[in-house]
Amino acid sequence: MQFKRLSDLAASGHLKGKRVFIRSDLNVPQDDAGHITDDTRIRASVPAIRLALEAGAAVMVASHLGRPTEGEVKPEDSLAPIAKRLGELLGRDVPLKAGWVDGVAVAPGELVLLENCRCNKGEKKNDDALAQRIAKLCDIYVNDAFGTAHRAEATTHGIAKHAAIACAGPLMAAELDALGAALLAPKRPLVAIVAGSKVSTKLSILQALADKVDHMIVGGGIANTFMAAVGLPIGKSLAELEMLDEARAVMAKMKAKNGSVPIPVDVVVGKEFSASAAATTKDAKDVAPDDMIFDIGPKSAQALEAIIAAAGTIVWNGPVGVFEFDQFGGGTRAVATAIAASQAFSIAGGGDTIAAINKYGVAPQISYISTAGGAFLEFLEGKTLPAVDILTQRFAA
Repeated sequence: MQFKRLSDLAASGHLKGKRVFIRSDLNVPQDDAGHITDDTRIRASVPAIRLALEAGAAVMVASHLGRPTEGEVKPEDSLAPIAKRLGELLGRDVPLKAGWVDGVAVAPGELVLLENCRCNKGEKKNDDALAQRIAKLCDIYVNDAFGTAHRAEATTHGIAKHAAIACAGPLMAAELDALGAALLAPKRPLVAIVAGSKVSTKLSILQALADKVDHMIVGGGIANTFMAAVGLPIGKSLAELEMLDEARAVMAKMKAKNGSVPIPVDVVVGKEFSASAAATTKDAKDVAPDDMIFDIGPKSAQALEAIIAAAGTIVWNGPVGVFEFDQFGGGTRAVATAIAASQAFSIAGGGDTIAAINKYGVAPQISYISTAGGAFLEFLEGKTLPAVDILTQRFAA
């Protein structure tokens, strides 16, 4: 995968005196009072901004926030809290500019934050006339918002068609490098861990990865569905019994290529979904009609640890149990620590996965942690991401 990189342009002196438009993902959660509750995305955007400023560029940063009504900026849609936090992180004032589509005054070495781009009419629909107007604001367009790469919008796709130069910022480049290493040219064996509540929401991922991976580890409600598909009792566990044929098809595809979908041989069950629920370990064949499966058991975890230890590449999306409750966290802890101890290249993504990584303190040992949601999953599915596709098209331009 080839694309221009902001870091290369900075190193070669191409940014000095140039107008640089950076599309960041500053869509952060806020409480009812408008206070930012998690600034991870803002902190992740800082390296690209700092790189452009230090290279002598006139820097404009754009982002969406929430789902505003196009054509108006309500107080709750404003990036004012983001401008304040960004200024704290950069140690400088960050002016917020509204009505910026037709022109922005910014000098080399200066930085402005542009008001919520989704308030512009035509942003969501990738209106080409809007994209051309925005492209005229800059000499160089930078997409550093991988989290929005699966959406074709005026500031993520359209502008990249018309800007003189279109490149990837350091966050976007790192995501693509990591995903490319994991899926496009992986070291074998390639192990995918796909977990979640429903097969239906991740069926396309399971089907796509079955063509690529050597071992497919399923967890959570997905694993319950696969257990039912091979005739094991699952009691009152979360599962999709209407998806049994689809689960069997994935297993058949893996078996045909000498791959595996390990089915739990023991599980941890409870009688209710509760932080105080008693945990009982049982053989998979002994699950009672009133049991609910909340985790894999120690024998199953040991089998997964062996697969992970032998892996060359690991892709992880989803905890294998209800790890939020400690008594049902053994399986996810075992998977997390096994990945951390592995010599394989590992990439992990998804909100619950990151929460598990943080809970068990293994972040430093994971090769790459993706902060993206939908874009990460669509890349796993093998889908073309519009914002990435246009950057690769513009590589030779």
